Amino acid sequence: MTPTTTLIAVIIFLVVVFVYFYNRLIVLKNRVKEAWSDIDVQLKRRHELVPNLVETVKGYAKHEKEIFEEVAKARERALTATKEGDPKKVQQAENQLKSTLKSLFAVSENYPDLKASDNFLELQKEITDTEDKIQSARRFYNRNVKEYNIKIESIPYNFFASFLNYNKEDYFEATEEEKENVEVKF
Repeated sequence: MTPTTTLIAVIIFLVVVFVYFYNRLIVLKNRVKEAWSDIDVQLKRRHELVPNLVETVKGYAKHEKEIFEEVAKARERALTATKEGDPKKVQQAENQLKSTLKSLFAVSENYPDLKASDNFLELQKEITDTEDKIQSARRFYNRNVKEYNIKIESIPYNFFASFLNYNKEDYFEATEEEKENVEVKF
């Protein structure tokens, strides 16, 4: 082999390696974006269900104005955070919304007619289903973030990631409140 053909072979090899690593990082980055989009879809579903739930409960619990206001404020903060697209802010706002929804469901315990209402039961079922889907989407997102973060920290990907200015992504983590033990009393 002549020095020229060797040089051309090395250059072609380096280009192929660069393209392979670049494409792999792009795939992983897009999986993280797709996973975040899945979370976003479920959060929007939750945001659409909340006003219906509040209106249903309002019909039965007219004097629980404070809780309705808290739910409305938490929903508004969640919508704002979602529009901004910062996962940390979204996570914080959504955890606050989830907490206020728990308060709303706790209020419903004081109203037997409400608990028996088909509309309320259906909304409660939809909210529960949405919460399950959010949890699933969070797990999917975190799996993709983990794979992406491992790649951009591992050799040789870390060289390409730093060259391309790829940074670690944050996990969508549970709050301390969600990590606490649930106390069940009969």
